[in-house]
Amino acid sequence: MQKKLIALAVASVASGAAFAQTNVTMYGIADAGYVYSTGKANIAGGGTNKFSGIESGLLSGSRLGFKGEEALGNGLKAIFQLEYGLSIDSNAGVGTALARQQFVGLSSNALGTVALGRQYAPAYDATARNDAFAGAAFAPQSFLTTSTDGNNTITPNSGARWNNAVTYTTPNWGGFTGKAIYGFGENAGNDRFVSTSDNGRWGVGANFSAGMFNVDGVYQVRQNVVAANGKDINEWYVGATLDLKFAKLMASYQDQNDKNTLTNNDNSTWSVGAVIPVMSSSAIHLGYAELDFDQGNKGAQLNGKSKAAAVAFSHGLSKRTTLYTGYVYTKNGDDSVGAAPAGLTNVIGAVDRKNHTFTAGIRHTF
Repeated sequence: MQKKLIALAVASVASGAAFAQTNVTMYGIADAGYVYSTGKANIAGGGTNKFSGIESGLLSGSRLGFKGEEALGNGLKAIFQLEYGLSIDSNAGVGTALARQQFVGLSSNALGTVALGRQYAPAYDATARNDAFAGAAFAPQSFLTTSTDGNNTITPNSGARWNNAVTYTTPNWGGFTGKAIYGFGENAGNDRFVSTSDNGRWGVGANFSAGMFNVDGVYQVRQNVVAANGKDINEWYVGATLDLKFAKLMASYQDQNDKNTLTNNDNSTWSVGAVIPVMSSSAIHLGYAELDFDQGNKGAQLNGKSKAAAVAFSHGLSKRTTLYTGYVYTKNGDDSVGAAPAGLTNVIGAVDRKNHTFTAGIRHTF
């Protein structure tokens, strides 16, 4: 009996030692604000749509996440991350339909990280790093590139989160990091007209950040897009940030080449922005972007432009709590379609229409 007790005690100590090497963190963001938006409606005879209400995730998407790592020895770690979106205004919570990230992998400081699951494509972080609003819902580049007709994956939104993905991220080599991703289409491939690469996705990204400079380059491909015409959609992006201390300046340019005659969502977007610190914990955010459709005589024949400009003010009450307010102006050309900030597709100005949106809210991170 005594030997059994001693063995149990030793096992408990060993188990405790193993558990001590595992680090699990719960984190999240609670963000909600008031939105008032007005714009011409896309209905016969015109008319005006208005919206007034509370929206979740205006400055940063509300979320709840868990991440952890276990030391395996020789600098190797097992890692995981489970992160879910929250709509705290409408009682929508954790669930696979709102999953932002779900992956498991191995990481080494010397060799880099390999992970499997739903993950951010390289463009997700690249676009947020070079945006004056860090990819907020009301950022001009953010909602222009998520329009139904644009349908870009180079965006700091859901389009840049890929399922069935394997990624490799390099270590930080003197300020340089690289990332590669492949998302399997997961077709059975049991028919001569079906390829296992149909609806697959791959992309590469490179980032250099040192001192006052940040530069990102991204290239992403959607392969044999069955829902379109069975051909590829190619995208590339370059963005840069210059931190002058008294102001942070940003600019980006991206292009999409859709080879499908059925959709042919060819478009390009350029953006500029600035963040101007005010006192020690406040900032003014300025941004402007244009989405230019170039579909020629194919597809829906969209050839116009959608334009967006935004100004915002943020104030940090603490390191974790931020108050913010902003205004967004959008203008659609006579042959283009834009998107709506914060998913307010019912109030965006229609073709050749304008839209005005005001926001004010609070974000708390934990």
